[in-house]
Amino acid sequence: MAARRPPISETELEILKALWEIPEGTVREIQAALGPLGRRWAYTTIQTLLHRLLEKGYVRSDRSGTAHVFRAAMSRDQLLQQRLNALSTDLCEGEASPLVLALVEGVRFTPKEIEQFRKLLDQLDQDGSNPSSKK
Repeated sequence: MAARRPPISETELEILKALWEIPEGTVREIQAALGPLGRRWAYTTIQTLLHRLLEKGYVRSDRSGTAHVFRAAMSRDQLLQQRLNALSTDLCEGEASPLVLALVEGVRFTPKEIEQFRKLLDQLDQDGSNPSSKK
């Protein structure tokens, strides 16, 4: 498993969410993208948060132009996977099933989502990726 990146704060996550939407931009462009999300932060605040994310490896920067252009170094799905792996390790001794069961218990899924789950489970069974299918 890849080494864990340092955790990010909720405010840093807001910056990352904005970058996932635009998907790259200068500090000013990111500041503008945060507006519809309900964030009105100063230019210097956004700049500080971007540099923290850069140091932690969540953001990349292109400094070839007059203004730095930032882009996410990690997709939403990759961050989700990282956080779920960490949660599984921290709370479930690395086992995924208790985490998955806790996530889906009591949630109503659409027929389309249920069909997607069935296809995924069937695929895991066919690939032999499911340890219970090897019994």
